[in-house]
Amino acid sequence: MTPDGLLTTPLHERQQALGARFVAFAGYSLPVQYAAGIIAEHRHTREAAGLFDISHMGQATLAGLDHETTARAIETLVPADILGLAPGRQRYTQLLNEQGGIIDDLMVSRAAGPSADGRLYLVVNAARKEADFRHLALNLPENVRLIPHPGRALVALQGPLSADVLARFAPALRDLPFMGAAEARIEGVEVSATRSGYTGEDGFELSVVADRAVALWDVLAGQPEVRPVGLGARDSLRLEAGLCLYGHDINEETSPVEAGLAWSIPKRRRAEGGFPGHRRILAELEEGTLRKRVGILPQGRTPAREGTAVLNGKGELIGEVTSGGFGPSVSGPIAMGYVVSDYTGIGTAIGLDVRGKVIPASVVPLPFITHGYRR
Repeated sequence: MTPDGLLTTPLHERQQALGARFVAFAGYSLPVQYAAGIIAEHRHTREAAGLFDISHMGQATLAGLDHETTARAIETLVPADILGLAPGRQRYTQLLNEQGGIIDDLMVSRAAGPSADGRLYLVVNAARKEADFRHLALNLPENVRLIPHPGRALVALQGPLSADVLARFAPALRDLPFMGAAEARIEGVEVSATRSGYTGEDGFELSVVADRAVALWDVLAGQPEVRPVGLGARDSLRLEAGLCLYGHDINEETSPVEAGLAWSIPKRRRAEGGFPGHRRILAELEEGTLRKRVGILPQGRTPAREGTAVLNGKGELIGEVTSGGFGPSVSGPIAMGYVVSDYTGIGTAIGLDVRGKVIPASVVPLPFITHGYRR
């Protein structure tokens, strides 16, 4: 813990030695950037491989008698098909409240080995992990246990060369499919690896016991393609990739359908329901929503930040920006936000009220860049 009461990750001293500039985030002191700066870190991740410390995120296991028991238990809380999750695979989903709002979005993975049958591994957002774990503990049946993992760290290696880097130490990871999960050893360090990412690029998340995190970081950071990357570039990367940030683009008032996440609710769950807020969500899937999340492209060089009002041609309020800033890969300002459904057509002209001045903008498709995930 820092003198001002912020939590630190097992990699904090390494980041200090690298000259990181720290900010408070979700109760932690985390690096926002290193010496190269946010734009250089962003571009390096798009071109090579960026190394992120994401140990502040919540890790936990759900443990039941067998896969069906554990999967059916969590399916009462999320709209994804966890029952059909194959060994060695991962899914994105949302914890929902009874109104169909999003308590948090999370990753759920199932280990490949038969010894892990009945166990599901969860990764949740740092700012929501206490609320998530409390919600899970209160709503899971007695035959399924929640086991938090505060003693584990988490790092992400993201970028088009990330697979090449990891294959030097664990060749099998090169063939891990997108949204796959596997165990691996990297220079003697045991890791639980998944292949996904928050940047729009190919990449991996590596869970490791906390006292081995520095050893893992040093191996990866020592590779010529790899540079450390902070929260600043992490945010611009995910914004260009059109990915939601909890507390900004999604919250307990937002449904998955409004947020453009209906793709994560498969046919079986739509037919069966049985998840919180299913009546609202199924109605929205059938009838549409009053508002939707869209991509927004401002004209000129002025960025539209979170909270910026979105206006129609008559100057009437039709929505709000939830994430906005400069996109280094597109060389200009970009944003996401919610607008009234009548104004969500691609190419629709809108206005952005930036400090009293209306900036012309248009509705554009998401993402702003082509995803580089391994398919």
